[in-house]
Amino acid sequence: MYSRRALLVTPFTLAGVVALCACREDEEPAADTGEEVTIVEFSDAGVKLGPAHLKKVVHSNAEWRKLLNAEQFYVTRQRGTDVAFSGTYYQMHASGIFRCICCGDALFSSDTKFDSGTGWPSFWAPIAEENVRTRSDFSMLIKRTEVHCTRCDAHLGHLFNDGPEPTNQRYCMNESSLRFV
Repeated sequence: MYSRRALLVTPFTLAGVVALCACREDEEPAADTGEEVTIVEFSDAGVKLGPAHLKKVVHSNAEWRKLLNAEQFYVTRQRGTDVAFSGTYYQMHASGIFRCICCGDALFSSDTKFDSGTGWPSFWAPIAEENVRTRSDFSMLIKRTEVHCTRCDAHLGHLFNDGPEPTNQRYCMNESSLRFV
């Protein structure tokens, strides 16, 4: 059984962990180190132009706040989530590509978009594996796979293994992190 002290201390410990996570969200990113990344470039028509070695896009939070609206900043720079069924991209069926709202990198094609019924734009594959990165996310106290833009580290959404063939993956993206072309 739990001791009385443990029952009294646990809520304060959890509150401290939440506060630390919240503070971490507002930290300034590291200074621009001149790091280069390799992505695959695409024209606005979705034509593959080939690999490119580009300088990583790095800005301070103050600079990002000037470049993005409040919702875009919350989602892409603070790892937030759009409200389900609140946008238009989840139900969009037009042909085109989805670019990163922060740096313009091509991320997804309408060719891999599908209706997941979740209220978020969903794709079974990125337009190029090089253009997105994943990492483990434990923010909801369970392990999830977070998806980021390779070029600017924008938080895009999460990756799940419940998508359609041929990949069985569902890239569940936040509309605020995307720009449709």
